[in-house]
Amino acid sequence: MLRGKIAVVAGATRGAGRGIAVALGEAGATVICTGRSSRTRSLTSDYAGRAETIEETAELVTEAGGTGIAKVVDHLDAAQVKRLAAELGPIDVLVNDIWGAEVLKGPPPLWNKPIWEVDLEAGLRTLRLAIDTHLITAHALLPLLVAKPGGLHVEIGDGTWAYNATHYRISAFYDLAKVAVNRLAFSLGHELKAHGATAVSVTPGWMRSELMLEAFGVTEANWRDALDGRAPPGFAQSESPRFVGRAVAALAADPGRARWNQQSVTAGQLAAVYGFTDVDGTQPDAWKEMG
Repeated sequence: MLRGKIAVVAGATRGAGRGIAVALGEAGATVICTGRSSRTRSLTSDYAGRAETIEETAELVTEAGGTGIAKVVDHLDAAQVKRLAAELGPIDVLVNDIWGAEVLKGPPPLWNKPIWEVDLEAGLRTLRLAIDTHLITAHALLPLLVAKPGGLHVEIGDGTWAYNATHYRISAFYDLAKVAVNRLAFSLGHELKAHGATAVSVTPGWMRSELMLEAFGVTEANWRDALDGRAPPGFAQSESPRFVGRAVAALAADPGRARWNQQSVTAGQLAAVYGFTDVDGTQPDAWKEMG
């Protein structure tokens, strides 16, 4: 579906970013995979010590049927992102998946505390990782997206606009970060429309990222074993990172994608429209279960 298309997935080392990159590869795209975790160890990641690398993601993209290209980039450094832009020509898809604050948000016992009891430096870095990186990336790379009509920009968040508008999310810092990402898709959609491009905010459901699987002591192959009490019952509606990836691929392949401009949707909602499934053939929708 996407043979000949060029996509950039910013923050593709692990989790949703890796799932999106590989799903775009499944559809035949050339995928520029960016991140800080590299075999070169030339940059320091907020997830220092983890095994995943951006090169590994690029290899998985190629194995899936696309062409994966790894680029080591710190998206908080505007100069590095500008250098990346200078190396690329026009692109068809830009996915802003950068996050990096999973460790900073801490475990559940640290959640739902008033702002004056939250570590200020950790909170401010959360905002920088979640918002500044997305703004820097959009500023540098969106000119490549509008070089020809029909481009797609996707912001990856946690919770739709409607859900986050009525639910407190972990802390004032985390809450603000996740609302901001959805609003950014709305703002960029307003600006991109005049150039024939589309911006959408997409949220995965309860995603079985590498960190999530480790937290429950399972792997992707036996994740249902965590329903023995290690994970809450809602984990039964969880999804692999490939599911949100296939949501992005479906949007990119839809010639009528402009109907989604400025919207905030879940991977499950898009699956109901486009008919794609997760790697196990299911169509989970954790957000529907949560109301």
